[in-house]
Amino acid sequence: MSTLFGTSQLENFKASLDARSQASVASAIERITEIKKRGGKVMVVTGSGPNIHEGVTTLIAELIRVGIVDAVSTSSAVISHEMAGSLDRVFRVDAKALGMDMEKMPRGDVFEFTCMTEEELNTVRREMPLDEDVLQRGAKLPKQNEIIKAAGNMAYPMGLRTERLAHEILGLARMYGLPFETVAGWGCDEHTMLGAAAKKGVPVLVTIPQLIGGGAVGMSIGDSIPVSQRSMRLSRMLADCDAIIESAVALTQEIHDGPFECYTGHGIWAWWSGQNTYNLRKKSLIRFDLDENLRKAVELNQTVQEAIDKGLPKTKAAKIPFRMEMSAFARHENSIPVIGDIGKVWPLVAAGVAKNLGIELEFLSASQDTPEGASMREWIVDNVKPLDRAKMLEKAKEYTI
Repeated sequence: MSTLFGTSQLENFKASLDARSQASVASAIERITEIKKRGGKVMVVTGSGPNIHEGVTTLIAELIRVGIVDAVSTSSAVISHEMAGSLDRVFRVDAKALGMDMEKMPRGDVFEFTCMTEEELNTVRREMPLDEDVLQRGAKLPKQNEIIKAAGNMAYPMGLRTERLAHEILGLARMYGLPFETVAGWGCDEHTMLGAAAKKGVPVLVTIPQLIGGGAVGMSIGDSIPVSQRSMRLSRMLADCDAIIESAVALTQEIHDGPFECYTGHGIWAWWSGQNTYNLRKKSLIRFDLDENLRKAVELNQTVQEAIDKGLPKTKAAKIPFRMEMSAFARHENSIPVIGDIGKVWPLVAAGVAKNLGIELEFLSASQDTPEGASMREWIVDNVKPLDRAKMLEKAKEYTI
């Protein structure tokens, strides 16, 4: 692959971080290395947008392939983007000139088309009818701009294809009693988290706070298995892993200390009732984030805990804006806050861990505002393909309940 770069760029990424973040990156590398060397497991919890655009989800797929990442939870938006190939190239035209209902158009009054070859369009034509008139008229209009963006989103026809596929995948998921994510993974490119996980037998699940998003994909994911089953599946994933890496994601308190967690969460009554629970006590929480307040919250560990012990508001005690996910993270003894751009932090950590374990990576992400990041995004557009429906259906025929 052409997306690996020299150590000089990694050094540039490192130099862009302040001294405390550099130390935190080193601590994260050391912690993950130690866990993997003793046969432990690592789980990643990702948000959407930035993780797709910075190539982080593609990097995580590579880390799944080489055995560094053992479980993933993510957002429904990420699932929809990976189903469409992670990133794609689109062009925009004047929606009014195209004859669209302007009341239904997004801000900017533009309509997007996916840049596709005739062969690619023919593949979609075999799956669903296309509005050939709209395609022809759109091709004749002046292009306002052409950009790379998260795939399968607002552009025709790939955005609509993803929506249609969602309903078909939901039917299969219900038929086999599986999460939507598992079935979608059967047909996804191996450079996506879904595809790599399907090949490796690694679990990928959307978190409950992140079910909203991804249009029909999000709704289909939510409808594929009950919320209670999703909660238990996520808790088993978390219980099985020794480190949890959180990457540009919100509401993680409702993920890692949810209804079945007994150390920082609310699992005491589940345990009391005889249900299966788990414990974060000896696990490591590592978070990549841009918010300096997260580091401050960790530094105020004792202050935050004292406020909780007295039943007082944490925000007033800490005197900083307090996001939902800061509570458990700030109080946990094994938390490592890494404050910095995930486009720079992720390749540093991934390369550092791989080097320590003697693993050669075939893909490394890079911050999108660098020449290496721009080349990486082009590589993803050209090489990471949309979900292969035929491949998915073939796997479904082979699956035994």
